[in-house]
Amino acid sequence: MNNILAANIQMETLEIGDDELAEIGLILEMRCNFTMSCYKDKCMKRRVAIRMRSCRCNDAASYCNLLLRSEHELGLLQKALTIHVSQFFRNPSVFEKLRSDVIPSLYKSSAGLHDQLRICSLGCAGGEEAYSIAILLREYFSNELELVDTFITGMDIDRETIRTAERGEYNPDRLKELPDIFKERYFTASGSRMQLSNTIREMVTFSQGDITMVGNYRPHDLVLCRNTLIYFTRIEQEKILNGIADILPPGGILVLGKSETLVGDVRRRFTAVCPVERIYRRI
Repeated sequence: MNNILAANIQMETLEIGDDELAEIGLILEMRCNFTMSCYKDKCMKRRVAIRMRSCRCNDAASYCNLLLRSEHELGLLQKALTIHVSQFFRNPSVFEKLRSDVIPSLYKSSAGLHDQLRICSLGCAGGEEAYSIAILLREYFSNELELVDTFITGMDIDRETIRTAERGEYNPDRLKELPDIFKERYFTASGSRMQLSNTIREMVTFSQGDITMVGNYRPHDLVLCRNTLIYFTRIEQEKILNGIADILPPGGILVLGKSETLVGDVRRRFTAVCPVERIYRRI
């Protein structure tokens, strides 16, 4: 077996040990103030291995040396560890349930009470989920938008991801679940990408924030935290869910991803609205 083939096989079978992951985590914490301990080790090891292969580092020691030398690779690694790919109207049945039952109920309770509806997409990635809510409201709740001040926010840990969301420019594959009529109404072609209209972009505000810093959460009536908790340890999941419960009023709504559910004592703080779609109401 020649040296190049042997090296390629070694790269394809990279395995990261606990001590090696801890060393890489220490570098990230010292250099970027980023903590890996709240994330699941299996997920972190897989993503670190991807970056190592990309850099042609065949062991953790050489990769650690690279991280100590390269600010660029530090940024790429942190992005790889935190990025969550999304798309418009992901799992359309969830948005149909929001349209038919959840949002009408929230608007009904908001009108005349505080005349505000506050919606948040936690771990918003490129903004697809937050913008999907905005499109939903613009299409089906135009009267309510006139009567009730409605605020949609998106939060993600990665600054560049937030900038991407604010630009509102997407590859066409991110729109594959979007009805054609919405594509025609709210998107225009921009080279090989699709540009979201200002009408929808102006409805959403994005901010950088760490989802594990629950003390920084602000009050909302509807929180979507979908396909994000699966990356965290059970302890962190409970902390995040309790943080969300703390900022929702009685009757407020939490939406999780299809592979996620309430865990621990936080289950006592919610009742199921639609368990199939992972929609819960704050007690």
